[in-house]
Amino acid sequence: MTETKVYGHRGSMGNYPENTLLGFHEAIRQGVDGLELDVHMTKDGEIVVIHDETLDRTTDGTGFIKDLTLNEIKQYSAGSKYEYFTKFDASWSAEKVPTLKEVLELLKPYDIELNIELKTYVFNYEGIEEKINSLVEAYGNERRIVYSSFHLPSILRIKKLEPAAEIAWLLNQPIPLLSDYLKGLQLNALHLDKQVVLANVHQWKDLYEKVRVWTVNGDDEIKQLLDLKVNTIITDFPEKVLFFKSERKAFA
Repeated sequence: MTETKVYGHRGSMGNYPENTLLGFHEAIRQGVDGLELDVHMTKDGEIVVIHDETLDRTTDGTGFIKDLTLNEIKQYSAGSKYEYFTKFDASWSAEKVPTLKEVLELLKPYDIELNIELKTYVFNYEGIEEKINSLVEAYGNERRIVYSSFHLPSILRIKKLEPAAEIAWLLNQPIPLLSDYLKGLQLNALHLDKQVVLANVHQWKDLYEKVRVWTVNGDDEIKQLLDLKVNTIITDFPEKVLFFKSERKAFA
């Protein structure tokens, strides 16, 4: 079985502004195997990397992504709200909400995987899957990309557009006979909330090679999931998981 991979959740969001070029760069510097990010679509059809449907929580702006143009969104800082972070630097204020294209271009020199989560379960962003697929074709550099969503129709549309695409269903509750969903829907993986996995570790034992677990931050849960050899740990603190992973290798 291959060793557990480490994905930086929204970059390295435990220490740096989430879903920013700065955060992604830091996660890469720390040595992640992959990055996880979230996408929405603007009023003028641009694909932007941000977790929420609105600007309010993570930027100094306000309003729904779907009601604002890219130019309007770029007026706001995606880093200034993180003054309470230990590593905060005044330069963070210059961070903007990035486009998916900007992130793909940032990743160009690096051989890492990318998990694009489609935030399509609140609003129906008409045509978002086609736009994401086109951007990946043009700027993805043929890297390994995993598309995930809580909203099944979105990832199934991606699969229809690109039969070779890797798709993963995000779940925060247990569902019986998940292996049947994997087969029947041609899912490549399941992205499970850590509570779902840790509540009954034996339930998943035959599926661990297809399970990525989020958001794993505590020392004990990190160690337990490394020992279970899940496919991937998605974490706010990549450096910590990478340390425990290297520690285990040293004593193997």
